[in-house]
Amino acid sequence: MAFETVPLQPLERGYLRVLRIRSAIGWLIVVAMAAVADGFLQWRAGLTPGVVAGPFIVFGILSTVFLVPGRWRLWGYAFTDRELHVAYGWLTRVHTVVPVARVQHIDVSQGPIERSAGVATLSLHTAGTENSLVVLPGISRQRAEEIRDAIRSQINDAPW
Repeated sequence: MAFETVPLQPLERGYLRVLRIRSAIGWLIVVAMAAVADGFLQWRAGLTPGVVAGPFIVFGILSTVFLVPGRWRLWGYAFTDRELHVAYGWLTRVHTVVPVARVQHIDVSQGPIERSAGVATLSLHTAGTENSLVVLPGISRQRAEEIRDAIRSQINDAPW
């Protein structure tokens, strides 16, 4: 039995903005903690200001500017009438295939950062316990609702 290769679509460009904002917020928290450590070490040991926080600032900027786009490019998805494909990852590449017949619950969500970037997250809950939640972030709200409605119509047509 041969499997067909499904061409994957990239995530919306707006999701790159979401990832960069989230990365910047995370690094700001780390830099704030490093600044506290900097202040303490300056007070107790007389070290030069920025010895601790400086490297975190540099790595945070480099990470947000250069590593985040690579992470964004590694995501892809495809929706056929029978299944949703979601692929991501660099070191460990994950390609999840969700048969529409196994979907039990569908969520479309948008946080404030996603809303400002014009993207949404589609969450599929499937039968089973392990890996029963499949999340597809970074697609347009319209596309997420189209996929949700297509899956819902197939669920409603299924004989129970």
